[in-house]
Amino acid sequence: MAEQHTPRSLIVSLYGAYGRPSEGTPMPVAALIRLLATVGVDAPSVRSSVSRLKRRGLLLARRTPDGSAGYALSDDARRLLEDGDRRIYARTEPSLSDGWVLAVFSVPEQERHKRHLLRSRLGRLGFGTAAPGVWIAPARHYEETRNALERLGLSSYVDFFRGDHLGYAATAEAVARWWDLPAIARLHEEFLAGYEPVLAARRKEPGTAEDAYRDYLLALDSWRRLPYADPVLPAGLLPEGWPGRRSAEVFAELHALLWERGAEHVRTVEKDL
Repeated sequence: MAEQHTPRSLIVSLYGAYGRPSEGTPMPVAALIRLLATVGVDAPSVRSSVSRLKRRGLLLARRTPDGSAGYALSDDARRLLEDGDRRIYARTEPSLSDGWVLAVFSVPEQERHKRHLLRSRLGRLGFGTAAPGVWIAPARHYEETRNALERLGLSSYVDFFRGDHLGYAATAEAVARWWDLPAIARLHEEFLAGYEPVLAARRKEPGTAEDAYRDYLLALDSWRRLPYADPVLPAGLLPEGWPGRRSAEVFAELHALLWERGAEHVRTVEKDL
């Protein structure tokens, strides 16, 4: 199991991909253990990580229709995953005319731990730093950011503004200061190095439903971080040969090839318990 594929992260990815039935039926614990064993997570690690997610209020202990122990997503967890869907599966090309959202915050010195939390959360939501205390992102990220800060109880410290960049530097030059583009490019290149070969192999040989499930879950778990590290900027603002579009295409094709067959495997595991 690659270092980035932690048990907790894989559980979140599993629920995001296959654990959101409309009727809210919980996923049996036994199914969680079997499904995560396929990607190299042992049973004690599953139970430990589920307990942490339960303490964070993301998973709720529930009985399945047959009385087995299981876990369902909380309302907060569903909203988090729905916000994530809009980034993870987005295929709309960004435009410079969409504008920018600025987040400006002020935190009293006696609550400086919240200052660190704000910086960390804005960074994880794809914001760059335009100036000390001024964070910037494409305007389409406003709603998700607002929701996230409200959930964390941080909204009272932040003001949002929407607008255009008017210079003096060219916007492409400014973007290169606001974000660490070489570091983001490396993340895309790492994803491509790991999953272009998987895509090539699955184009030639689809494999079993279990193969599809395993490959898709690992790809999703790797990919879902990228649309947060990368604000997904208009092509005209990015360096030539930017790898982000290619990595998005690879994930989209893996999703089209593997997700439904992976769901067949999940249903089989749940039915066989």
